[in-house]
Amino acid sequence: MSRVWRVPIRWKILVTVLLIVTGVVSVITFTMASLFHQDKRAYINDLVSVVALNTAEECRALLVGYTERLRVYGRIMSDDELSSQGKKSLMEGLFGEFPELVAIGVNDAEGEIVTAYNTAALSAAGLSRENLEAAGKAIIPPFGEIDESKVFVRNTTLSDKLPAMTVVTLTGDHGGGNPLLVHATVRLDALMDVAERAEAFELSVADAQGILLASSDPSKVAGREAAVFQPETTNLADSHGAVMTLELERDGVRIIGAYARTDIGGVVVAAEIPSAAAFLASRALLKRLLVVALVLLLLAAVVGLVWAYSITRPIARLSRATQEVAKGHFDIKVDVTGRDEMGTLASSFNQMAFELDSRETELNQTHEQLIQSEKLAAFGQLGAGIAHEVKNPLAGILGCAQLALRKAEPESSIHQNLVLIEKETKRCKTIIENLLKFARQERAAMKATGMNQVVEDAMAIVSHQLGLQHVKLQKELSESLPPIHGNANQLQQVFMNLMINAQQAMEGSPGTVKVITRRSDSGNVQVVISDDGPGMTDEVRQKLFEPFFTTKPGGKGTGLGLSVSFGIIKDHAGEIMVESEPGNGSTFTINIPAMEEQQPATSPALTASGDPAV
Repeated sequence: MSRVWRVPIRWKILVTVLLIVTGVVSVITFTMASLFHQDKRAYINDLVSVVALNTAEECRALLVGYTERLRVYGRIMSDDELSSQGKKSLMEGLFGEFPELVAIGVNDAEGEIVTAYNTAALSAAGLSRENLEAAGKAIIPPFGEIDESKVFVRNTTLSDKLPAMTVVTLTGDHGGGNPLLVHATVRLDALMDVAERAEAFELSVADAQGILLASSDPSKVAGREAAVFQPETTNLADSHGAVMTLELERDGVRIIGAYARTDIGGVVVAAEIPSAAAFLASRALLKRLLVVALVLLLLAAVVGLVWAYSITRPIARLSRATQEVAKGHFDIKVDVTGRDEMGTLASSFNQMAFELDSRETELNQTHEQLIQSEKLAAFGQLGAGIAHEVKNPLAGILGCAQLALRKAEPESSIHQNLVLIEKETKRCKTIIENLLKFARQERAAMKATGMNQVVEDAMAIVSHQLGLQHVKLQKELSESLPPIHGNANQLQQVFMNLMINAQQAMEGSPGTVKVITRRSDSGNVQVVISDDGPGMTDEVRQKLFEPFFTTKPGGKGTGLGLSVSFGIIKDHAGEIMVESEPGNGSTFTINIPAMEEQQPATSPALTASGDPAV
């Protein structure tokens, strides 16, 4: 018999994804490689132009910002209404928010109005105010040779520690009369940062005289060297656009260069790159594209594998979970990791497992209740027979003891012994009567009964006893309770028993017993009796309604009170529940159907002896 090979679904998905991605990446790589070979020259030219234009725009923005600041502060510093102290404060603020500023001066047609210097910057560069003043007199144009629409920009570097330029502009009419000439020495740090930003291109910025303002080589700026591209930019002002692209040869090296004007101060920006480097960059870009393609392929393999596992793993988990359910382990749960069909299937499986587990739990609880009912029924039959046999002899003993008491001396030992016999006989009789009540489960007459009135009567009887033991009795009765079909005396017996048990559990310590009546969410009439006593353990709580089970000391309890109460509530088609933890008190909750929802219970069947079956 030939062996059939099984290919898992995840491997099929993985192979499919890899084939698709490989085909797509191959087509993209081939197409882009062809485009690179066809258009690399135009691409490099456009790229150089874009770099030059962007750099020119950045330089223009810097120069415009400098010019506008100079004009604003020129007007402020020439304002005659400002005090000297106010001007000084404004000037300090100017140097604080304009860190590139080294010196600033304001002149009118008659001469200088005010001049301020950044002495710290001058001192760090080894310069003095006199050095700047001498350089300014040699460079700054006369008052009448510059108008408001123009800006004068020159490289005035005096020290390689302080590359700087002089910016001159007019503020316009001042006070409706005279224009003002504002000149400032500004560090070239910002322009140098712009020129050094590009990696593949050599960026340069030159003033109107062709002197470098910024370059990738700072020593050329500090030495105030002329730009090598100056001959190529002589016709830039006459060109139709803001940028001019040229391919030229310089010192035996082919250069692709773009030259753009900033339209301020005659400043020109150049972006140049050797042709070999430009084509090398395109080849490097192609290599990177191949690397990216391989990375994409590897990534697709990983993603495909993860995707395949994400699809098949839930199926495998569901398969294992169904095997556990088949073994009867209904408490299993499958993790829901998505909102797709697999997530919906996993949620449905979890819901099914939860329902099966809940039904199994309910079935076990019902089974335990059935066993308890059978135990109680068997105990009731046995107890009824024992009680009938013991009750008559006890009555004889009690009668003889009471007759003998009439003739015994009050202080004699015989009298004391007879009193003890009478007391213990009565106690035995009480136990037998409770046992008969539990065994017979006699059904009292049922009629429409108001639960609040039954609670009020029970509280009135036990309030004095609880008060003597320093236990406060509180109530919270709902006024909108419907009547129930029940027996007031039996229900009163249940409530009294629960309240007295709560007081006795406190063992003389002060506490509070609270009684609440209300309508439950299911429409039943609900009575809640809670206390802040010592509470009880789970072991005690599970045996609480068993006959003759008690936590009281010997001689102080029969263990039948809660068993009888359980039977009474059951006869009323209700249920009694208890919640308790050690140290947190106990809460008994009784639910009895309202009269419009309650069907009168049928009379219990009679056994052959005439006693009711439990």
